[in-house]
Amino acid sequence: MDSAQKLKLIFEKYLPTNSIDYCLELWKRNPYNFSVTRARKSKFGDFRWRKDRPLQTITINGDLNPYQFLITLIHEVAHLHAFIRHGLKISPHGKEWKNTFQELMHPLLRKEVFPMDVLIPLSRHMRNPKASSVGDLFLMKELSKYNSPTEAKTGIFLADIQPERVFELNGRKFRKKETRRTRVLCEEISTGKRYLISLMAQVRLES
Repeated sequence: MDSAQKLKLIFEKYLPTNSIDYCLELWKRNPYNFSVTRARKSKFGDFRWRKDRPLQTITINGDLNPYQFLITLIHEVAHLHAFIRHGLKISPHGKEWKNTFQELMHPLLRKEVFPMDVLIPLSRHMRNPKASSVGDLFLMKELSKYNSPTEAKTGIFLADIQPERVFELNGRKFRKKETRRTRVLCEEISTGKRYLISLMAQVRLES
């Protein structure tokens, strides 16, 4: 089994069906090493450029739903294409990457690939894509509807509760403080220590 066949098997497991051929074509245009990893709290995927390697590496978290997996894959592939086109001195999420990401996502922005409740906020997001889709709360909420039952959590999004409210996360109690881009500064009740927690964390409110 060659590399393309192996990659197709992976894509068939993780991607929406109508996106598989397109993603394989992108790989054939500019090949890369690819692997699916365990869940990482700090990121959905990453792209690594090594000057001493003939092929660069892209990894994606294996716990993502198919639509989030696809968006993350194209995000990372856009890094590869942008560096190939414009060189290594460009900003990782600058205009070159942004334009490339928009170009690569455009053929996928259709109802045959994404359900309409995701397609509408995703199309809006792609008008000016950010370094992370996590900062787009509306898009992330719609995407979260498609998480598998074992991955889905009950509760309310941290982004939706008011500052100074007390909430519980993973058996620990926190007080919400200020929002900083995609994360929220929170104070642990028992220790007074402060932590940055994702806006999309699903928490339980104190009654």
